[in-house]
Amino acid sequence: MNVNYLKSLFLVAFAAASYGVLATFVRLSYNDGYTTAEVTFSQAVLGLLGLLILHCFSKNKNENKEKKYTSKDKIYLILCGTSFGLTSTFYYLAVHYGIPVSICIVLLMQAVWMGALVDFIVNKKKPSVVEIIAIIFILLGTLLATNLINESQLHLNFNGVLFGILAAVSYTFSMFSSNKIALNMPPTLRSVYLLVGATLMVTIIWAHVLITQPFHFSIFYKWGIILAIFGTILPPFLFTKGMPVVGIGVGSIIASMELPVSVMMAKFVLNEKVTFLQWLGIVLILISIVLLNLTFILPKRSKK
Repeated sequence: MNVNYLKSLFLVAFAAASYGVLATFVRLSYNDGYTTAEVTFSQAVLGLLGLLILHCFSKNKNENKEKKYTSKDKIYLILCGTSFGLTSTFYYLAVHYGIPVSICIVLLMQAVWMGALVDFIVNKKKPSVVEIIAIIFILLGTLLATNLINESQLHLNFNGVLFGILAAVSYTFSMFSSNKIALNMPPTLRSVYLLVGATLMVTIIWAHVLITQPFHFSIFYKWGIILAIFGTILPPFLFTKGMPVVGIGVGSIIASMELPVSVMMAKFVLNEKVTFLQWLGIVLILISIVLLNLTFILPKRSKK
């Protein structure tokens, strides 16, 4: 049981880290002149295709043919999958409206306390003292890691801030849906239905741009594949495997791993300057995550 829990923690952390890696590649694709519509659409379409291929080669393939899953479960997964498409869309729109990437990440990381709030409202689970302290430390580490303290002039666009907050809301809902809906389905099949919803949502949102403006198909092979892997294939697949075991409360805190990964990618790939305070924030976040999960694992060992 403990091994399964640790494995699930790693899966959720890796899913969050994938989003952290994604931000750097999105920035690089923007530098190549691609639009938000092109980036988001190619990511969704190739992600769905990749998961379909993964599902076809899954070892649960024969099992899936024998089992009958209700249309209700499939529809719920597709509807909840729209949140994955919304997360990418809202986040990229926040960047589009000129919000600094550091502040966009701060806004997205509000999913930390939103996840704990959802856990309290839905599951009637009050956060422990350790969880509350961990959340405070993670938010403090977020401020340091994003170098927000050293921002002297902050002229924030209201629309950008709004989209950043909406990205956090949809990110929280993504983790919630991964934790609650159609748990009897194999992870690959659940991920396919989630990505169908994400692709439909992205297509609906950007349809007018895709139709009325020139579309550069080179986005598919230049950046689309890598964006799909880290943006739409790994996160839903890993969340569907890890979240049911970890739970949304702890899962939302583990998801803050996205932040240190983003900062380190910016440092080593984009050659952005990372100050001592930023590294201190990263360390604070990592220590908070480790201490939090030690408290969740140890009691489980002592009970039996």
